[in-house]
Amino acid sequence: MVRRDDIRDIDMSIRFKHGNQTIFIFIDSMTTFSQVQEELLDILKERYPNGITTSVIPSEKTELPNSASQIKFAVLKNKADTTQGWKPVDFESDDAPVDKGFEDNMMVAFAIVADDADDADDVTFKVEFPSYEEEVDDAGEL
Repeated sequence: MVRRDDIRDIDMSIRFKHGNQTIFIFIDSMTTFSQVQEELLDILKERYPNGITTSVIPSEKTELPNSASQIKFAVLKNKADTTQGWKPVDFESDDAPVDKGFEDNMMVAFAIVADDADDADDVTFKVEFPSYEEEVDDAGEL
């Protein structure tokens, strides 16, 4: 497991999201995407050895990849409106996340693609956000 005892001022906190799960990781601002993929996979293997829960209802799990390179990332199309969906991040393994616009306390979706996936653009980023539905009492008041 990758753990750091000393968080530095230059480290970024990133909320990696998949399904109904959020993995909060501090990353060095100049680390590479391949290092981020490796760290995320290490955490996933430790916490979810049988696969990560994507959805509770209906029950759905995503199997963990064999290789960290199978993890792809996306950022919100509109930070103020999560309903607009995700935009895949096009990166090389030696690119730094800050070079692709990653910021401190940012929300980043991740998806796991098959070994034989031809087109990374066809990746679906499944993220569930909590919803707060207002309950109306019997009298019809909130």
